[in-house]
Amino acid sequence: MARHWQPVHAYAAICLASPADLADMVTAAAFHQVLDRLALGEPAAALRPRLLVAVRETVRQWSADDRIAQVLPDLAKPAGGRGMRTAKSMTPENRKLADRSFQALPGLSRCLLWHTEVEAEPLSVPAGLLGMDTVTASAALEQARDKFREGCVHAHRELAPTKDCRFYNRLLDVPIRRGGALLPDVQQHLTECRYCRNAAEQLSHFEGGLGVLIAEAVLGWGARRYLDTRPGRTPSGGPGTRGSARHGAGRRRLLPRVPAQIRRGPGGPRSSRTLLTGVGMASAGLIAIMLAAGLLSDDDGVDPAASATGGGTASQLPPAVSSSPPGTAQLPHAPRQTRLRNADVELCLDIRGEPKAGAGTELAECSADATQQWSYEKDGLLRSVAEPDLCLDSRADAGVVILGKCAEDDSERADDVRYDLTVRGELLPRWDEQLAVAFTTADAGADIVVKVRDGSDAQRWLTDPVASVSPGSLSSAEAGRPAARAVRVGEQNA
Repeated sequence: MARHWQPVHAYAAICLASPADLADMVTAAAFHQVLDRLALGEPAAALRPRLLVAVRETVRQWSADDRIAQVLPDLAKPAGGRGMRTAKSMTPENRKLADRSFQALPGLSRCLLWHTEVEAEPLSVPAGLLGMDTVTASAALEQARDKFREGCVHAHRELAPTKDCRFYNRLLDVPIRRGGALLPDVQQHLTECRYCRNAAEQLSHFEGGLGVLIAEAVLGWGARRYLDTRPGRTPSGGPGTRGSARHGAGRRRLLPRVPAQIRRGPGGPRSSRTLLTGVGMASAGLIAIMLAAGLLSDDDGVDPAASATGGGTASQLPPAVSSSPPGTAQLPHAPRQTRLRNADVELCLDIRGEPKAGAGTELAECSADATQQWSYEKDGLLRSVAEPDLCLDSRADAGVVILGKCAEDDSERADDVRYDLTVRGELLPRWDEQLAVAFTTADAGADIVVKVRDGSDAQRWLTDPVASVSPGSLSSAEAGRPAARAVRVGEQNA
């Protein structure tokens, strides 16, 4: 306990805005409170942050008691107890997610994170406090960082004020985690939503500056000044900076690219989805007209090339011409195997790793691998040929497309694994047809996600040709079949 006295006393002086003897009283009171709880059976892990929070709450409570404040005038300083008394909350609004996540971590994880990231101490310090070797502590620290981040993402989803915020949850996390650019739709949402903008800023600290995030989330009041008192954070105190750099401090930060808030007029649009609603309705009308035209055709579904004339002579009919514009998807009505090649980047939709439930999907160089083969069925299922029991699920992971169990038409998950195919080759998830299947970045290995439908080539998916292979097109499993030809009636009995 002796090793905690000096840091806790320093924070007491910060909270009081005075190095007077009152800091000794507050520090002693904080130790007394924490030790009393330990005597009642509470675990003794992560004592440093608990003692610091006890100091803050002691100053706040004493300053709120007029009788104590009269006896101890140092509590009335605006930068100290008086300011804390009037504050609505000790946790800043832009640190709520991090605070919720940190408090939910086990004591061992909180201890490792606090001493390495906030105190900037060597890993051997918390390892000694926890009674473990540095190798085990290093592995536990990496796991603690991952759990802390997962907790922030989960808190963002759980506390999201709107459906849009929940939808953009993973689309916000994945690019920041990988050091890439945010999708345009996400950037647009951040200009309108302070909640998600704060979440993006908190997640950006995981690429460097994690100690600042933790201190401000847990302490709030005087966190930056407390960090300045830590010996490990002085220019000569290098041990603390090594932990942050090892976890990505040298990577490109996304924070400068988080867009500033754009103020809209009273009549301005609130969301890009609203702008696309009219386009979607118009497209639906166009599809209905084209389907009606197909139903009114007079060939009764018979292939003209395979028909015979009554006079016994072969009919020389021209080959059928597709009514769809060049480059659009040509998925048949009956299930068949095909790859899905993106019209914008010439990469195919593939499974990341082994085909199993929960596996992610990505862009990959087109190949003959079974993981790139898909079956689009009449009811809208996109089934994996590599694992027929699994289908593309665009909802289970908050908009990130993964493999999930195929669902029956009448199940609750039916729309999660079904898609409508437009004449342009867009795959629209039935649970929200204002969205379309797309990718995060135009590179091999990019995640497959759903984003607001915009009609771009990045949201169009081409399939393997059915009858022939044209130059530059994908190979087809059916390309080797002989083409249909006209036959004579007499030949049928030959």
